[in-house]
Amino acid sequence: FIFDRKAVFTFSASQIEMDLEELEMELIDAGLEELENDEGTLTITTDFTDFSNMQKQLESMNIELESSELQRFPNNTKSLDLEDAKLVLKLIDKLEEDEDVQNVFHNMEMGEELMAQLDD
Repeated sequence: FIFDRKAVFTFSASQIEMDLEELEMELIDAGLEELENDEGTLTITTDFTDFSNMQKQLESMNIELESSELQRFPNNTKSLDLEDAKLVLKLIDKLEEDEDVQNVFHNMEMGEELMAQLDD
């Protein structure tokens, strides 16, 4: 498969009354695969089959979610030169503009170097 389906939950860390290690221990049985803290926003990733389990666990802990959704994560990424990357991003923009398209996923490597070149 090109992509893995994952359930992704985000919420503010300010509503947690325990440290992150304790939180991880509370969420492991619900299917926690990864817990990330990005400047006060926590992101939890589980297998898509654990979506309901995790949602119930977070609700039982009175955690108010900012978002909960199913996403696809690439199993491998492809590096493109700048011109090809621009074409792919243009195509992605066009697809996202279509009102019938809900989500667009890709496996293009979006490293810092490429992003810097695109900003120029």
